[in-house]
Amino acid sequence: MKALMISALVASTVMGATLADEAKIAGLKPIPNNAKALDKLTSNPKNPTTSAKVELGKMLYFDPRLSKSGLISCNTCHNLAIGGVDGMSAAIGHKWTANPHHLSSPTVYNAVFYSQQFWDGRSPHLEDQAQGPIQAGPEMAAPKEYVIGVVTSIPQYVTKFQQAYGKNVKITFEKVADTIAVYERTLVTPSRYDDFLNGNKKALTSSEQKGLKTFIDKGCTTCHNDVALGGTMQAFGAVTPYKHLEVGDFRGDKNGMVRVPTLRNITQTAPYFHNGQIATLGEAIKEMGRIQLGVDLNDKETAEIETFLKALEGKKPMVVYPMLPASTTKTPKVDVN
Repeated sequence: MKALMISALVASTVMGATLADEAKIAGLKPIPNNAKALDKLTSNPKNPTTSAKVELGKMLYFDPRLSKSGLISCNTCHNLAIGGVDGMSAAIGHKWTANPHHLSSPTVYNAVFYSQQFWDGRSPHLEDQAQGPIQAGPEMAAPKEYVIGVVTSIPQYVTKFQQAYGKNVKITFEKVADTIAVYERTLVTPSRYDDFLNGNKKALTSSEQKGLKTFIDKGCTTCHNDVALGGTMQAFGAVTPYKHLEVGDFRGDKNGMVRVPTLRNITQTAPYFHNGQIATLGEAIKEMGRIQLGVDLNDKETAEIETFLKALEGKKPMVVYPMLPASTTKTPKVDVN
């Protein structure tokens, strides 16, 4: 009901406005097409982005030696080649362990635009988030000391940290996570949708614009808004319970709030929802209408929204797999137990 009232208010406010104006009034924001504005939006003032940090962060992101087994890297679950996810309904980690709460891996693309990280929003930013999976037993299972031991045992890594942070840098676990986060902050994917909101009226087809209009009118922007089209904490199952809620024990944060996933590149991030129980985008749209908005979207409305969502497929950064420096006799031995 609340969503419908908001939609009605928006509709009355934007009479005579263009669709792009209507989208912005509804809370949608584009990725800036100006490099300086984008850098301001994605950078952390306490951890400024530099080319040296980005290069080093990329190497660490792809390095499986940061895991206890020596097999799992950040890219294992957040695979940049397949939408920044792993395609699993529950993330798989150390010793082939499925996530104990049956939680899927959210995409790392555009995560910089989230207000909070993790499904329960427990991390305020990417630097803090990057520390969690490395240490978590069901994920990479590597203690802080182990990670520091790996990095400091490899002379090339020591040199690169000095180039990125200065010769007197102290390589800590937190510094490793901070550097990975700098690289993740570059993983943004501007799309034709952003071109449309940035003023190119022909960037979206008439069908895609119709889908955007339906998306707004039905109240989807109540949760899927701002630059990420998601990324904030919202009640899940606001009107009626999610039909697969019993799969896993995740019920959100202490207030029952769940971090809203981004809709950017949504065609590549199936299966959908926190426990990965819905395989197709059309079914996910219908389920969202039912449990969040209290409406039964018909096939026409669902198809219109899906057409718009496909226009959120963005241009991804070119990723060349980094050649990692060799281990040494001082590098900690992997432990698969």
